[in-house]
Amino acid sequence: TGLGEFVIKICGSHMIVELMRQGLSPMAACKAAIDRIVKKYPDNYKDLQVGFLALSKAGEYGAYGIHKGFNYAVKCNDQNQLIDSGSYTS
Repeated sequence: TGLGEFVIKICGSHMIVELMRQGLSPMAACKAAIDRIVKKYPDNYKDLQVGFLALSKAGEYGAYGIHKGFNYAVKCNDQNQLIDSGSYTS
């Protein structure tokens, strides 16, 4: 989510799925995609927000954003949970 142009420029969704296929957790894969944006656009990332959310075939989930404040909801059985993702900036 966020500025989709930056997601598209790094093939973010494809990258995350491929990294999870290679064994990374959903959160680690999302973090790698954010790291790629920050590395490729060192002068721009401070002014934009992008967040990735991933779910593996095994039901594992994770997320990571450029800036703090990206969160997501998880519903499992009778439990609802709002989770703050990790972020590149603190």
